[in-house]
Amino acid sequence: MAGDEAAQLHLLRRATHGPTPESRAEIARLGTRGWLEAQLNPASIDDSALEAFVRRFPNYQRSAEDVVRGGYQAVEWNLMFDVGRITLARQIWSRRQLLEVVVDVWNNLLHVACPSSDVWSSRQDYDRTVIRRHAFGSFADMLVDSARNPAMLQFLDNSSSRAGAPNENYARELLELHTVGVDAGYTEADVKTGARLLTGLRANDAGVSVFDASRHDAGGGTVFGFSYPAHAPGDGFRWIEAYLRYLAVHPATAARVCRRLAVRFVSDEPPASLVDRMAQVWRAGGAQIVPVLRTLFTSPEFAASAGAKVRTPQEDFVAALRTLGTGMEASGTAGIVKLYWHTLDSGHAPMAWGAPNGYPDVAAAWASPSGTLLRWNRHMDFAGGWYPKELQFKPANQLLDALPSTWGGLVDALALRLIGSPLGAEERAALLQYTGRGAGTPLGSGDRWVQNNVQYLVALVLDSPTFCKR
Repeated sequence: MAGDEAAQLHLLRRATHGPTPESRAEIARLGTRGWLEAQLNPASIDDSALEAFVRRFPNYQRSAEDVVRGGYQAVEWNLMFDVGRITLARQIWSRRQLLEVVVDVWNNLLHVACPSSDVWSSRQDYDRTVIRRHAFGSFADMLVDSARNPAMLQFLDNSSSRAGAPNENYARELLELHTVGVDAGYTEADVKTGARLLTGLRANDAGVSVFDASRHDAGGGTVFGFSYPAHAPGDGFRWIEAYLRYLAVHPATAARVCRRLAVRFVSDEPPASLVDRMAQVWRAGGAQIVPVLRTLFTSPEFAASAGAKVRTPQEDFVAALRTLGTGMEASGTAGIVKLYWHTLDSGHAPMAWGAPNGYPDVAAAWASPSGTLLRWNRHMDFAGGWYPKELQFKPANQLLDALPSTWGGLVDALALRLIGSPLGAEERAALLQYTGRGAGTPLGSGDRWVQNNVQYLVALVLDSPTFCKR
C-alpha cells in the first residue's frame, strides 16, 4: 500500500467509527490534511440525512423542564434509551465522523450514565447542550455547562448539597475524573472546601438548573490553589464559575485530558512527548479543543501508531455496519432499537457505563472469549443481512463490483473492500482453508459455493485480527 494511502487509512481508522468505501474515496480526493480540516469544521459537512433520522425521536429535542412538565409516565426510561439509540445512529451514519468520536471521548470524561434513574428527564438535554455544543469548542465552557446541567447535578448529587450539609460527590469527581486527576495531589480538605463552594447549585423540582443563594455556603477558602473570599451568597455562582474555569486550564487538567485524547487516538500508552506538546497547546489556547486535536493528528507520534489500538465492542459493531454499507431503515426506528439492544448485551451501549468514570478505552478491558464470540455472532448477523431486518443490508454477493478470477483473489478483494488493506499471511491462509481451495485455483463466475457461502466468508474477514484494529 502506497504511503499516502496508508496514512489516509490510518487516519480514517482513528478519526471515524470505521472506514467505508465512500470515506476512502473522499479522503483520496481531499487529501489527508484537507479531510481532517473538513472534519474539524463539522458545520461545513452536510449531514441532513442523518438529522432527518434523528427527528424520528421527537422527545430528544425537549428541554428537561418540558419533559418534567409532561410527567415521568409520558417518557419513562424510553427517552434515555433514545439518547443511546440516536448516538449509535450518528456513529454509524453521520458524515461528521470525527465529531462523533470526540463526543464519545467527552461523554466518558464528563460521564453521566444513560440510562440512570436520576436523569430520566435531562440526559437528552445534557447531550445536546453540553457535550455536543462544546465538543469542538472550549473545554472550560463545556465544564461550566456540565456543572450546571440538571443531569450532572442529579447524577453526582449536587442537587442535595447545601450549606451546613454539603454533599461531596460532585466536588470529588470534579477533581478526580473531570479535571486534574487523582495523581495531581489534591487533598481531602480540597474536596471538602470544593463541596462547600459548590453548594446552592442544583436542579429544582421543575427540572431547571438554578443557583439557590439560600443554600450556598459563602465562606471563603482555598481549593487546590484556587482561593476565593467570603462573599455575599448571591455572588456564589460567580466564584463557582471562576473555580471551574481555573480547573479547566490547570496544567494537571491539560496533561490528564490530553493524555485521554491520546489514549483514544494514538495508543493505550501514548508517548509522553506527544501528550506534553498537546498540553502546551491546551494551556496556550485556554483549553480550546480543536488546536489540540490538530496537534495530535498531525504529529509524528500519531503517524507511527498504526495498528496500536483495538476496537471496543461498540466500535466493532459500528465499524462492521459501516464497511458493509448498511443503510438506515426507510421509516420508523425499530431497527436501531434492536441494534441498541445488541450493544447493551455486549456491555458497551453508548453512555451506559454505570460508574461515574466512563468506559475504559484500552484493549485489556475488553479482551475475553465471550466478548470475541459475541462479536463474531454479530458479524454473521450483519454479513448475512439477518438482523435487524429493518436495516437496509447490502447483499454479500454485491459487495464486489466484479468476481476475481482466482480464490486467492476473492479473499484479497474482500479484505480490501471491507478493511482497506491486505490480510496477514496467516489470516489469508485460514480463509482459503475455509473455502477448501488454493490461492491460485480458478474461480468461475457462476460458482455455486460463492453463491451459497460468500456471506460466511465476509463474516470471517470481519472476524480477523486485522479488522479488530483501529
